[in-house]
Amino acid sequence: MDISRLYELYLQYPFIQTDTRKPQPGAIFFALSGGNFDGNTFAAQALEQGAAYAVIDNAAYAISDRYIVVADVLIALQELAKHHRQQFDIPFIAITGSNGKTTTKELVAAVLSSKYKTYATEGNLNNHIGVPLTLLKIKQDAQMAIIEMGANHLREIAGYCEIALPTHGIITNCGKAHIEGFGGIEGVRKGKGELYDFLRAHNGAIFRNTDLDYLEGMAHDIQQQTTYGSANAQYTGVPVMKDVFLNVAMTTATDTTIETHLVGEYNLPNAMTAIAVGMHFGISVDSIKSAIAAYNPDNSRSQWLQKDTNQIILDAYNANPTSMRAAIINFATANLPSKQLWIGGMKEMGTEEAFEHRELVTLIAQYKWQHVILVGKEFKDIHNHYTWFENSADAAVYVANHPPQNSSILIKGSRGSKMETLLAALPG
Repeated sequence: MDISRLYELYLQYPFIQTDTRKPQPGAIFFALSGGNFDGNTFAAQALEQGAAYAVIDNAAYAISDRYIVVADVLIALQELAKHHRQQFDIPFIAITGSNGKTTTKELVAAVLSSKYKTYATEGNLNNHIGVPLTLLKIKQDAQMAIIEMGANHLREIAGYCEIALPTHGIITNCGKAHIEGFGGIEGVRKGKGELYDFLRAHNGAIFRNTDLDYLEGMAHDIQQQTTYGSANAQYTGVPVMKDVFLNVAMTTATDTTIETHLVGEYNLPNAMTAIAVGMHFGISVDSIKSAIAAYNPDNSRSQWLQKDTNQIILDAYNANPTSMRAAIINFATANLPSKQLWIGGMKEMGTEEAFEHRELVTLIAQYKWQHVILVGKEFKDIHNHYTWFENSADAAVYVANHPPQNSSILIKGSRGSKMETLLAALPG
């Protein structure tokens, strides 16, 4: 079946299902396969659960006219998403970067939603499956669309751009993330820069942080640029800390202070991006202030929590050397009592793993802590005098048996380190 005919069915049944554990009556089931499973084998179950059609790529499973056979299910999903995207003539804003892209996406969505009907990536559905699923959730009433794009190797962002066809782009930063796949910081910049490459070739526009000098070079020959930062930009602001929370004092365009529930000065670029996007698209300062003030981080991203007598910053969704360093320094210099660090290993570091974790322990040693817990095999031979556990399960047992009191705790690590397990072990 060609994409135009498949799209006609999608318009009748505009819901996409990829997992039989989450039944969705009236949806079109795409039988995506993985390394350890064949999605075709689940098609019959999806139809029994109420799916309208099942898209498969093995004709042997097509036992009725409710099966749609394609050459490759994933490619069909991506082509369908691109076809749907081509029906819209609205701004499509793509966001990528090593750190902060999900928080930035949420802030930008909050600001734009104050004036426009806005659709945005849910959670972190930012990969080869998540990007097309995000596009296919955009309805005809859309006035703005925000597409988050994650990547861990070259040509990945370029591929997503060919599906999402962004008109605007944001690179939050290019840090030491997914080094194993990109092969080094230059590889990271080249990979993230694929967004700029697409926009340059299609006369698109970007929002650029002037505090990151390398972005200027990456953005050469892009004619439409809206700039933001702490200085030398169209929209500038400086951090004003209120306890652990970031407020932004705007120093151009308007003289005002924007309050946030974001922890740490390192969130300034995320807030400034949302401010610049809002101003560019004609949203009032008051609406921007209200939208950003109402946003509360969740899903283990710089969450401020109170548990029993302890104050906790939970930042355990992801970690790399850049974000880890910023979080630790911010926490070390914050006006908080009895600070404890609970740090998990950083993943996908490749040949840089040992070096980056040694650097991290050296950084930690520069500050005074009430207690430090290091979790993961990455710290096995370098944990020094700090408390070390090979995994989060063992660390959680220790925390449950030695619960802190009246402490301030930063919990941070890569998703694979499962540092939220330690939080669950705390009383209260």
